[in-house]
Amino acid sequence: MKIFDAHDAIQFAIRIEENGEAFYRRAGQAVSDDRVKQLFGRLADEEAKHRGVFQEMLDGLDAPPVEDEEEYEGEYLSYLRDYIDGKVVFCAQPGLTDAGDAIDFAIQRELDSLLYYEELKKLVAERHHRLLDVVIQEEAAHFSQLSEARRTFA
Repeated sequence: MKIFDAHDAIQFAIRIEENGEAFYRRAGQAVSDDRVKQLFGRLADEEAKHRGVFQEMLDGLDAPPVEDEEEYEGEYLSYLRDYIDGKVVFCAQPGLTDAGDAIDFAIQRELDSLLYYEELKKLVAERHHRLLDVVIQEEAAHFSQLSEARRTFA
């Protein structure tokens, strides 16, 4: 099997942001507290913005090296998405209707994304570090906002 390279790492980041946005939108609809709904809506919008940053990074990379032939077009990307959806940040979490539980889940996922993005810096060109630092700062702000919201529910 192919070893992950910068293309893969950035595709992971894109998927993390897609899943984060989807989580915040679903959780925002499921919880009853209006303040949490607003917070989750704002965080969903920011995750969409981050996805765009990573897409720009990916578009700016040279074409990935040719690896083993796939059995069908998109097989490898499909594998990555399934892996990320099932194992990585913001994987599906059904039934989070309690605002406190949803916030706790989101806090842990934001911490996971922060760790991932710090590691991602080792795989991407230095010219992307500034953009990645901006995303890292915004994810840290998400963590802070969620932690503050959690204190409200404690």
